[in-house]
Amino acid sequence: METQTAEWYHHMLPFIIVLTIFELGMKLIAMWRAGRKNQLAWFIVIGLINTAGILPIIYLILNRKNKTEED
Repeated sequence: METQTAEWYHHMLPFIIVLTIFELGMKLIAMWRAGRKNQLAWFIVIGLINTAGILPIIYLILNRKNKTEED
């Protein structure tokens, strides 16, 4: 049973690495935008809650920039 567990981890490692990189990237982008817009509540929530990139994506969609709007 121990070797099956080790084998399972070995096969899941690439997925975990990709998911971690994706989460970190989305989190950094969303936190940067929240910080620039002085949205402290979003900044804190995104920083504290790990949601595999879902919460940062929601924030980015809700707060996307219009083409006519300047930063």
